[in-house]
Amino acid sequence: MAPTLAQPPSPSPPPTPSPSPSSSPPPPPSPSPSPSQPPSPVPAQVTHDVTNQPPPLAPYDASDDTALLEGLRREGAGWAEDDVRRIGRLAGGVEAQEWSELANRHEPVLRTHDRYGHRLDEVDFHPSWHELMRVAVAEGLAGAPWADDRPGAHVARTAGGLAWGHTEAGHGCPTSMTYAAVPALRRQPELAAVYEPLLTGREYDPGLRVPTQKRGLLAGMGMTEKQGGSDVRTNTTAASPTAEPGVYTLRGHKWFTSAPMCDVFLVLAQAPGGLSCFLVPRVLPDGVRNTFRVQRLKDKLGNRSNASSEPEFDGTVAWLVGPEGQGVKTIIEMVNCTRLDCVMMSAALMRKTLVEAGHHVRHRRAFGARLLDQPLMRNVLADLALESEAATTLTLRLAGAADRAVRGDDGQGDAGQGDERAFRRIATAIGKYWVTKRGPAFTAEALECLGGNGYVEDSGMPRHYREAPLLSIWEGSGNVNALDVLRALTREPSTAEAYFAELALARGADARLDAAVARLRSGLTTATASGARRLVEQMALALQASLLVRHAPPAVADAFCATRLDGDWGHSFGTLPDAADLDAILERGLPERRLPAAN
Repeated sequence: MAPTLAQPPSPSPPPTPSPSPSSSPPPPPSPSPSPSQPPSPVPAQVTHDVTNQPPPLAPYDASDDTALLEGLRREGAGWAEDDVRRIGRLAGGVEAQEWSELANRHEPVLRTHDRYGHRLDEVDFHPSWHELMRVAVAEGLAGAPWADDRPGAHVARTAGGLAWGHTEAGHGCPTSMTYAAVPALRRQPELAAVYEPLLTGREYDPGLRVPTQKRGLLAGMGMTEKQGGSDVRTNTTAASPTAEPGVYTLRGHKWFTSAPMCDVFLVLAQAPGGLSCFLVPRVLPDGVRNTFRVQRLKDKLGNRSNASSEPEFDGTVAWLVGPEGQGVKTIIEMVNCTRLDCVMMSAALMRKTLVEAGHHVRHRRAFGARLLDQPLMRNVLADLALESEAATTLTLRLAGAADRAVRGDDGQGDAGQGDERAFRRIATAIGKYWVTKRGPAFTAEALECLGGNGYVEDSGMPRHYREAPLLSIWEGSGNVNALDVLRALTREPSTAEAYFAELALARGADARLDAAVARLRSGLTTATASGARRLVEQMALALQASLLVRHAPPAVADAFCATRLDGDWGHSFGTLPDAADLDAILERGLPERRLPAAN
């Protein structure tokens, strides 16, 4: 056979002379194999021993987070602590973690037609999706707070979401939209009287049937269209009035409608009087399927367990919600609610990936010590813990403002009196911009703590990483939210007053915070659209710092102010200054007693 370039021919070795009878015996073989001799095979069981790998994290308590529990009590929902702890144990349990993995792996499947050619427009979900939904609805994470008269009910739901958010994030979309639909629907009392009791119930009842014949309902929304996206005023879906008062028919194509298997949808369309809001049920009161043609499901970066669709309306029956021409005004309360959920879901994702990273580095060893004991790794984890606590604390403060605002109670918990409606208006947009922006960088850093182990799918970290960017996009991208803050400051002076009144509660406690507030006051006078992101970022950091100065231990507040406000920080996580008390920060954020024992 002709030689190849990869294997050039070798010259033939010279013949080996035969030993003569008088030659001495050959020396004994060397105990070490020569380079030309392969080593002795290692027993198979040795190569398959698993060492230096962490044990499974589950079961663990996803609610065992000091910042979460302190915020729950501080914002008026301490009565719900047992419920939140139960949700946390469920979320961190082996079964719920398996549901999360399976719901993500087995994505929803659209069936447009049956075998005979009839339209179906059904989406099939894996049983694990339904289990996650069943628990979420039963635990009050959908519309339940609107039927709960106890002060702090909305805070309790948010805290429960922070814990349950340690599961698969996709099913948080229909629960969030159901929660947000209730205040918008109240703009049309006769419709609210029919649907609200079912939207605020705690029974998950999947399947398309007449809504009033079900034990519980889910709501979706159809706002954006392909030609406008967030610019909903450019919507072209047309709403034509019928002979029946308040009833219209719709014709148009929506671009991004999540959870198409919900029972009812709030939809924007152009009526004769302008852009208006409508209620669209999937099944009409007489049992006939409404025209809701699901053209396709989106092939998304993340959030893959949740079906996002493009529905087409063609003679679709709809009921007007609120006056004609006031569609945006009608849904504004819905937007406030879903923006809060974006902040909550980002904070939950941060906490989940921080716990995963902390668990790994506690059990993994490198260079003669546990990763957790390596000084630089401790800096990284402490920096992540600071970011996570700031996000969680802000989330619960926003939930407290929402709870008090919707109840007409302007008291700020233990902080005195203030305009909670105005504070909620601006602070929710600030939090939506900043916390969701921090999510992707945070999850990437947490993933890196696991190294190559975090880069493989079965670690779960790639799923969290893909999820993180969604929350900055959903309910208005970064630009939309930043400009919304600027608009509120310009058109609603009470929002600026409420914001600075909140910061004033920490006045004098930290000179760096005081200086940041002074810079903000000066900067507002020259704020421009092109500088809106920079302004909102500074507003978010000052707000988070003020909350930590008031409510967190000195080590946490000092490190946050030194880095986020005073510039003693690098451009990535893990660059806390040497003066930062890493031990105290980690003991608060990731105490070892809360992680499974090492092998």
